[in-house]
Amino acid sequence: MLAVPTGNLTLLGNSNFLCHINRGIKRQIGAIRTLCLKAGEPEMKNLLDYIDSLKNYEKSGVPKGAGTDSRDGFDLGRMRRLLERFGNPHCKFKAVHIAGTKGKGSTAAFISNILRAEGYSVGCYTSPHIKTIRERILLGRFGDPVSPKLLSNLFDRIKQDLDQAIVEENGCISHFEVFTTMAFILFAEENVDIAVVEAGLGGARDATNVISSSGLATSVITTVGEEHLAALGGSLETIAVAKAGIIKQNRPLVLGGPFLPHIESIIRDKAASMGSPVVSASDSGNRGTIKKFSVLNGKPCQICDIVIEVAKDLNLSCKLHDVKLQMLGSHQLQNAATATCVVLCLRNLGWRISDESIRLGLESTYLLGRSQFLTSQEAEALGLTGATILLDGGVQVEAVILTEAAIAGGVTRITLTSSLRQSWIQASEELGIGVVHDGMAEYNERLKDHHRLPVRSERNLVDGRKIILATESSLKGSLRTANKILASKGDQKGIIVITGSLHIISSVLTSLAG
Repeated sequence: MLAVPTGNLTLLGNSNFLCHINRGIKRQIGAIRTLCLKAGEPEMKNLLDYIDSLKNYEKSGVPKGAGTDSRDGFDLGRMRRLLERFGNPHCKFKAVHIAGTKGKGSTAAFISNILRAEGYSVGCYTSPHIKTIRERILLGRFGDPVSPKLLSNLFDRIKQDLDQAIVEENGCISHFEVFTTMAFILFAEENVDIAVVEAGLGGARDATNVISSSGLATSVITTVGEEHLAALGGSLETIAVAKAGIIKQNRPLVLGGPFLPHIESIIRDKAASMGSPVVSASDSGNRGTIKKFSVLNGKPCQICDIVIEVAKDLNLSCKLHDVKLQMLGSHQLQNAATATCVVLCLRNLGWRISDESIRLGLESTYLLGRSQFLTSQEAEALGLTGATILLDGGVQVEAVILTEAAIAGGVTRITLTSSLRQSWIQASEELGIGVVHDGMAEYNERLKDHHRLPVRSERNLVDGRKIILATESSLKGSLRTANKILASKGDQKGIIVITGSLHIISSVLTSLAG
């Protein structure tokens, strides 16, 4: 979807933004190809063709109850048998294991870069990716994506065993299980000092949850929200239980949050039953403050203070002033504070990590598609000359453009824009938000003379003006409509925010690269 914030424009492709307006609206998926064979990576063709032939739940959607710790849940025994075939590589390195509805990828990046700043060799496993599947596996002291050659060579070595495993498991081994196995093999073979591993779904029955107490350094739960609701049991409470499944005996747990009190109680009760000390980045003794915004090396940044003072369960302390975060927004400050708590836990366990390395790691972290401003040349390439374009934002809007695109090359998980449109209209009516949609005569008039329209009602958002709601079947069409809306604003420059999920972000960046 594309939406226009106050005096600005926002593109929302598969959006949780809708869920904030009406929790009954289905989560929308924008655009991504899970298997992205880029120019210059021909040696990966065999690997990509192979795993693309396997069951891919990113493409098809996760079955009901698959992420719950129940008879409906994914079979972790299958993943353990697969790893045993390759010598249990996940037992050969220490790991930080991260679950959560939001913030997993950013928190993983912060943690990894802090450890690299201290000089550790770090493996990092996350999903989804933006441009190439290699982004999911980062290796070494510099955090580079695994090379096409290394990945394809590994595949060639293990293909025969994979074939046999797939036969023995009656074809049930999935795309994610194979790629997770490859990541763990590479982490073991490259002798990483530590791996930062993001759970793919929930936690309890996720393929990454083969990490044992002896191999776990710290577990992390960033947030709990209504995502993959059916797959995780149908309620916030069952989602919390699923994510708490990564907690291991006597290993520290870091909470991001903030959480609803009863949700946090569920997680803390599980930690208590496992003898796991708990550190919360949202505790009253911890403080994160955005002081101002600035420009660093030509890129926007926010100047922040991060103060961690933990006395309960574990004794942790760190005071960082004027940290220059390239990852923008209060949610990224929260992710940075969570990552700081994690590395302080590691320090408490004997890992050498200085406050200066924490600062350097936080300040060096930058991810595609997270609060990313496009250059003027990139905006022009999208046909939006003169617009400021922000990828991954959540703001009040003047206009919303709903769109649809394939995810992981498939359309199973796509909700049609016609359904989205009706849901948006219904939710807006319930909340008293004025909407002018493309089925109304007022829509065309508004685009002709948008900036001269009077305030309609104080109940409407955005200084009382009605929100423009449009639907387009493609990203290209959305951008054309965005340009039309910007043009209707006369000389006023707008900000286009492209948000909703990393899938729509991937679609935009892939179009620029292509």
